[in-house]
Amino acid sequence: MSQSPSIPPGPVEQSIRAKLTASFSPGLLEIRNDSHKHRHHTAMRTGDNAANGETHFFVRIAADAFRSKSPIERHRMVNGVLEEEFKNGLHSLSLKVERGLPKEKAN
Repeated sequence: MSQSPSIPPGPVEQSIRAKLTASFSPGLLEIRNDSHKHRHHTAMRTGDNAANGETHFFVRIAADAFRSKSPIERHRMVNGVLEEEFKNGLHSLSLKVERGLPKEKAN
């Protein structure tokens, strides 16, 4: 899920999606670009991703890879996969990392 259906995902969002999909084979993956909510932040005015407006994201992911992990371990796993994006201007990542399939998907 992108910020708006009329705005195609940018290169950072595409990279996030590709890396998380390849690393975790998630049963659910939602990505939302929340950068527009943070226009006043310094990270939105300077840095590699400032011009393309891709500095702040929300990610909801559910995968079996997280099943035996604590919440902090799950967050570290996701952040580790996206290390390059953080080095290149990703400023903020709000995470909801779930074990296995989310409850509304499981049957």
